[in-house]
Amino acid sequence: MAKGISHMTPRRQFRQSALLAALAWLAAFAASPARADRCDDLAGQLKGQIDGMRIGQTAAGTIYLAHPNAREITLGCSGKNFSNQLFAKADRKASPAFLDLIASAAAIIFTLPKDDMLKGATRCVKRTGLIHGDDVSIRYRRLDMRCTRTKTESSITISRSLDQ
Repeated sequence: MAKGISHMTPRRQFRQSALLAALAWLAAFAASPARADRCDDLAGQLKGQIDGMRIGQTAAGTIYLAHPNAREITLGCSGKNFSNQLFAKADRKASPAFLDLIASAAAIIFTLPKDDMLKGATRCVKRTGLIHGDDVSIRYRRLDMRCTRTKTESSITISRSLDQ
């Protein structure tokens, strides 16, 4: 056996290349944003583009928002059955300002035109009543809209299912 030749060199090179590959793989997946970050970004866009919108607490994949035209408004992040969800509650008779707020928020969240969102939200809210009942579900522009009404308040939920 010749002096100066080491049998350990190929193993060291293999370990080093395996370590570099593992670090490259880790860096590639660590750089991708998490789901919560995307939802927080959406809430930030809502706050920046809608006057009077405030961001509250985050709990269990839901970001609580506040606006003067709504009693309650929340943004639901990716769940088991939907990609995003907007929920809002107002007085029994929804005001035009409330419907405009819903249309603006839905346009930002679901990247659809505000006019279409206003038309869909108005259609859903107006269907609640004597003929269709106090719980109405419609499908509009590949979105699921559900409007409910009680003696004191009305609410609307807009979501997109995961298969859309």
